[in-house]
Amino acid sequence: MFQLEQRRGDAIFVSGARRLRLSFPTEATVRVTYTEDSAFAERNSAIVIVREHVSFSVEEEQDLYRLSTNAIEVSVSKASGALTVKDSQGKVLLQEPDRGGKWLTRKKVYRNLFSTTQAITTGQSIDGARAAAESFETVFDREAFEAKLEFIFAEDEALYGLGSHEEGYGNLRGRSRELYQQNMKAVVPVLISSRGYGVLLDCESLMTFHDDALGSYWWADTVAELDYYIFCGSTLEALYGQYYDLTGKPAMLPKWALGYVQSKERYVNAEELLAVANEYRRREIPLDCIVLDWKSWPNGSGWGQKSFDLARFPDPSAMTRSLHNIDVHLMVSIWPIMAGGCENQVELQQKQQMLGNQSTYNAFDDTARATYWQQAKRGLFDHGVDAWWCDCTEPFEADWAGAVKPEPHTRLRINTDAAKRYIDEARINSFSLLHSQGIYDGQRSATEDRRVLNLTRSSYAGQHRYGTITWNGDICGTWETLRRCIPEGVNFCATGEPFWTTDAGGFFVANDPALWFWSGDYNDGCRGLTPMDALQPDAADSGCRDKAFWELYVRWMQYACFLPMMRSHGTDAAREIWRFGEPGEPFYDALAAIIRLRSRLVPHLYSLMAAVCRTGAPMLRPLALEFPDDPVARQMDDTFLLGDSLLIAPVVEPMYYGRSSQQLEGRRHTRRVYLPASSDWFDFWTGIPHAGGMWVNADAPLQTIPVFVRSGSILVLGPVRQFVGQFPEAPYTVHVYPGANGTFTHYEDAGDGYAYERGDYTLTHFRWDDSQQQLTVLPREGSFPTMTASRELTIQIYADAGVKTETVRYDGAEVQIRCTEQ
Repeated sequence: MFQLEQRRGDAIFVSGARRLRLSFPTEATVRVTYTEDSAFAERNSAIVIVREHVSFSVEEEQDLYRLSTNAIEVSVSKASGALTVKDSQGKVLLQEPDRGGKWLTRKKVYRNLFSTTQAITTGQSIDGARAAAESFETVFDREAFEAKLEFIFAEDEALYGLGSHEEGYGNLRGRSRELYQQNMKAVVPVLISSRGYGVLLDCESLMTFHDDALGSYWWADTVAELDYYIFCGSTLEALYGQYYDLTGKPAMLPKWALGYVQSKERYVNAEELLAVANEYRRREIPLDCIVLDWKSWPNGSGWGQKSFDLARFPDPSAMTRSLHNIDVHLMVSIWPIMAGGCENQVELQQKQQMLGNQSTYNAFDDTARATYWQQAKRGLFDHGVDAWWCDCTEPFEADWAGAVKPEPHTRLRINTDAAKRYIDEARINSFSLLHSQGIYDGQRSATEDRRVLNLTRSSYAGQHRYGTITWNGDICGTWETLRRCIPEGVNFCATGEPFWTTDAGGFFVANDPALWFWSGDYNDGCRGLTPMDALQPDAADSGCRDKAFWELYVRWMQYACFLPMMRSHGTDAAREIWRFGEPGEPFYDALAAIIRLRSRLVPHLYSLMAAVCRTGAPMLRPLALEFPDDPVARQMDDTFLLGDSLLIAPVVEPMYYGRSSQQLEGRRHTRRVYLPASSDWFDFWTGIPHAGGMWVNADAPLQTIPVFVRSGSILVLGPVRQFVGQFPEAPYTVHVYPGANGTFTHYEDAGDGYAYERGDYTLTHFRWDDSQQQLTVLPREGSFPTMTASRELTIQIYADAGVKTETVRYDGAEVQIRCTEQ
């Protein structure tokens, strides 16, 4: 029987050797800590930053204790310690089984001791340099626990989260997940329910999640105690607001990060990089960033050096100035792994800031993070580099070899054993979190004028504090992979880590039967590209020639247009737009159209980003979380919401070409889309309204991705700009979709720097009154030094008789527009 031992500050319940502690970091969040030691572990969390607790009441009944705040109620079974969490209306949100549901199993933890003079085996895989210590001493370190946390989920409940993986799951009910970091796995230990709660497991070790024949539970390999948070909210904004109260608010990314990002594996010299950027400007195709992938470091001096090869980049500062002169930003790939005796590696070794393989720097040590940043600063940042591509942030990924993909249990063992050799087994999942912190803290110490942008391959809970976007690794160019990206990206963002992207087109386009992961579907013309062929007249013939890939690439780019970052990248086939024809040809024109649409969307996207950072409202959303009472929406894994207004339905099957440019006959150029109930929906392209709760066959010719707008929505779009900061005073078009009341908050600030944290930004609230058929633009709130004081707004209201248009000048004072015929 559990007895209440302490009720002030924390509520502590004791039953023999078992100790259960409950506290409330916020009124809508309960922290649960369970141990079978004599005292709770006093440790600093790498994930949770909140330290204060709110007060709560305690009532004792015959069989249970009832703990309450104004927002939630948590009952504790006297017999087993099982918890039941209810909202303020008495609705049961989450239950643990009657037998308790919290289990700890003692285990011994060992660590390896390495000598700095030991032999190191080095090599290189497809995924970069690798190093391993040949010998080490294993010693006992401490006792810890394996942990198991059981749940009872409701029959109609949908679950999302746990990060981005490979399988292509949406709703996680009836599924399982293996939670360890790997090239195509980005783990975040957060689960979100359609019933209005989330669970954060404060753990950095290997975990698994099950909701299958084995039961419904979360297992953790190594913990000091079982430590988790249940947070609640009646809306998605409120729910994620609780998560950010625990883990810190996301950092705003620079506005230019929402523009088009051009990348490939790889631009090999400054001449090629500048030529590609200038060609985009010549063609008047919007471009905001170009990416310099791996091996930009000096040839022959080792892997991972954070400085330019002066033979290929003879004047790095002049190169970045040339890019900046045409308003293109530069992102450069950096690695946590250094090899070959490069200067960076030697410096970290001499300071004893490497892990045991003497190749991977120790991101868990704050002094090592500081050294690593100083290396990046003097070698790259001081030359004008704008953004970081922190590649391989799961540095002991170890299963990328062979023709046959290892079985899931084998992959788990291979990868986690490799990480445990050098990292405490209780922390193998959080390398990326600490690595990202080092980049963020370092750059912010250097300047407050440039926001941190870190594209990173791995992630963890809390990493949003550090200016990160995560992508889903080196995936393959296949239609099935594109389909899987949709639910996996939504699951990643459902965790509260809000910014996610993918390699448009897939990283591997060709197929190499000797390597299980190099399994794209298109070999025609792939590989063997010369460094400067991007600008040759026959460029379309020097890349992938298979029009089946061209079709896949167009559809992938259309999908990427509605992600937090629109980025093209991959090997085998270069991705510049002129690889796919010339103006007037269908593939080129489709790509130009979607890149230009992305440019128009930036004002809306930037406002959505700001909403994430200000209030918690997520950018990417699964339909099931937005429409929890719609049973069909719970099954929709191939569509998603951007904000609460735009329903995106990417095309995930070929309509025009099979492999080897074989034309497909008899294919309909439509895509079946479910429109959730409780709202009406407008076709984004035509303005035609549709009733909710219905399936429609949406037109989907090559140049069109099906997009629908929810009734009551307000979209603020800009003109096509060659870069995000062009024409700051340009007019906006405000699209209003009647059928329900609606609001939208347009956000503006300087676009870069951290003055927004001091309040240097503006909010413009748009309000649609459907009964009055009136749009009100409320008085502007706030200011910043470079703000546009007056802007022309073209209001377009969609109605049965067609689009009704009115143009007004908005100077910060209230404006009202009634729906009238034009």
